[in-house]
Amino acid sequence: MLKKRRNFRRQKVCKWCVDKIEVVDFKDAKRLRNFITDRGKIIPRRISGNCAGHQRQLGGAIKRARSIALLPFAADLL
Repeated sequence: MLKKRRNFRRQKVCKWCVDKIEVVDFKDAKRLRNFITDRGKIIPRRISGNCAGHQRQLGGAIKRARSIALLPFAADLL
């Protein structure tokens, strides 16, 4: 008899909601870096676990931070 393995998946939570931050600040580059890849892409919410509202704010904040050079548009090529 085969035993079924139970897939344990940790529930993703929105880090902004946990910290009770209502507005994503584009000047907080240190926090925004956690939501972009090494190549400079924005991590989707299905992976990061953000809620829809914070993900929309996050995308706008990252794009705004890129335009004032707080975050890179792409990875540095060596």
